[in-house]
Amino acid sequence: MRRKIIPYNPKLKELARKLRNNSTKSEIALWQELKGKRMHGYDFHRQKPLLNYIADFYCYELKLVIELDGYTHQFEEVQIKDEQKQAELEKLGLTVIRFQDSEIFKDINNAIRAIEGYIVRFEENTTSS
Repeated sequence: MRRKIIPYNPKLKELARKLRNNSTKSEIALWQELKGKRMHGYDFHRQKPLLNYIADFYCYELKLVIELDGYTHQFEEVQIKDEQKQAELEKLGLTVIRFQDSEIFKDINNAIRAIEGYIVRFEENTTSS
């Protein structure tokens, strides 16, 4: 089966590169757990352009986007943009999991368990289909 490519705005490529080079502390911490197929053998990408957005983390095989929300995500206009982004990504059949930066700092293991729980459910649904 051919891999379905999700289109993206090419103008976002350079911004994604800059974001990768200037990651937040929470992104760096979670990336240490996801990179190199450490998460059950799945390949995650960081700062991945999808449509007109940049996902913090993305795994094609799992159809999973992981978003880390920092201080600015408390503001109403940012929350509205987050909701629009999530709705558009979900229309493509992707699942979006969100964590607050503080969740990563306080208990990254809980975030890891949540991601692993998603993977287990995904694999169960894929095998039973």
